[in-house]
Amino acid sequence: MKKNQPIIEVQNLRVIYNQGESNEVRSLEDVNLDIYPYEYIIIYGPSGCGKSTLLYSIAGLQMPTYGEVTIEDKKISQMSNKDKVALHQVGTGMIFQSFHLIPSLNVIDNVCIPKSFRGEKRKLRNKEGMKLLQRFSISEQFEKFPSQLSGGQKQRVAIARALANDPQVILADEPVGNLDSESAENVMKILKELNETDKKTIILVTHNPDHLHYADRVIYIKDGKIIKEDVNVDKRPRKIIRKEIFIGDEPTVSRELGILMRTFKNLSAQQTGTLLIPFKSKQLLHYVLSQITNEQLSAAENLLREFLFKNFDMETLKKKLDTGFEKGGANWNKQRAKSFVKRVWLMFEQVDAVKNNSETAPISLTDYLTGVFKIKLNDSLRMRFESFLKLRIENRMDRSSFQKKLDAPVFLGGLGFHKSTAEKMAMEMEVIMLLRYSA
Repeated sequence: MKKNQPIIEVQNLRVIYNQGESNEVRSLEDVNLDIYPYEYIIIYGPSGCGKSTLLYSIAGLQMPTYGEVTIEDKKISQMSNKDKVALHQVGTGMIFQSFHLIPSLNVIDNVCIPKSFRGEKRKLRNKEGMKLLQRFSISEQFEKFPSQLSGGQKQRVAIARALANDPQVILADEPVGNLDSESAENVMKILKELNETDKKTIILVTHNPDHLHYADRVIYIKDGKIIKEDVNVDKRPRKIIRKEIFIGDEPTVSRELGILMRTFKNLSAQQTGTLLIPFKSKQLLHYVLSQITNEQLSAAENLLREFLFKNFDMETLKKKLDTGFEKGGANWNKQRAKSFVKRVWLMFEQVDAVKNNSETAPISLTDYLTGVFKIKLNDSLRMRFESFLKLRIENRMDRSSFQKKLDAPVFLGGLGFHKSTAEKMAMEMEVIMLLRYSA
């Protein structure tokens, strides 16, 4: 693709329903639109204005009465059946407001439908499908059926399905219309990432003005006609050449960088020169200290989230951490999973202690923290430690004050812990308080 040439051209498009009859409806009138590679286009207007009809015409799902839609120099009206199938399978990915998941298929099979139509073997397509589910924090639901999912989860599955064959163009028809505000924001962030990181061309239909800031260009439609077009100059710099708008100066991705980007999902083509150093340092530090990959960490984070939602118990968490990616696990080894879950279990014991009995909680926490950090205290210092913990439990002391008490010399009323121990212990306590907290 050449970024100064349209990937999609809409020319003199008209869509008329029941033409020549008394109930004739003119849905689109003489619509002309060029869309360039890597753009994020929002088609905006009130209900019934023709914006969805325009989207379906671009997708090849609605044939025009007059005019033409061209995708990558191929006119849809002149495509063979084979070409149209290829367009729908690998050229574009469609996301609907009502999800359109197949209720009799589980999540992973829904995601892999486009791959099954391409004849891919089940093991291979499931492996690739799980990667998409992991990316969108839904992998732990891979065996569930659509009826068991929330609206936000269903739409993330639908997005994963739309990406299954890695299309260049993503078409989204009111994708957050049926979602609560938090789920809607998550979906919009996913689409933003697909555009900015994956370089997908996004065409989104909406009647919600709150979404317009995501777009490179906003196409306003009223009564079947484009009435104006806005360019969001604050989002990205652009060059204008002969009225053709395209994104300027996209960095070229070398083969070496492209291969690396397959492993490090947060690595982008924009991270070059000095901008690459922070990413390198983070990856090096993380790998050397923990010997765990970003993919394993991300999968474990998703599993922990489900555990905190009480979707499964501690034993299931341990099993899933030790399970391979292809089955919705985090791909850890058994010993790491066992050690991690034991640590989590011990922390949750203290969370329960704080929740259930604030009087005995300082005693329990003292035993726990001195055991974790291998510290011995005499009776006097132990009582002092318990008093500090009580103040923190009752929120009469914040982390900084608590840490200073642990770090301060004994003769000044502190505990005389080493600075690094005081810092780690204070953070341990903050995590326990966070887990205890409920809004």
